Amino acid sequence: MKIRVIRGKEKNQWRTLYGINPMAGVVEGFRWALLGTETAPGPIVLVSALVAVGLLISGAFYFRRMEKTFADVV
Repeated sequence: MKIRVIRGKEKNQWRTLYGINPMAGVVEGFRWALLGTETAPGPIVLVSALVAVGLLISGAFYFRRMEKTFADVV
């Protein structure tokens, strides 16, 4: 597994796509708190939290829809 650090010019170009990952806010928050990066991760934490909530809600609806036939498949 390769971890890529986004720096310099790339940072602004890929930041929106990077924020879609639900763990990006957590990683940026730890980076800010422990390593003292120059900017607070406020917007990326908000985007990551919204994506995580969206995944939770869509997963719950999908599970409720598939629950009746799930036991027959397994």
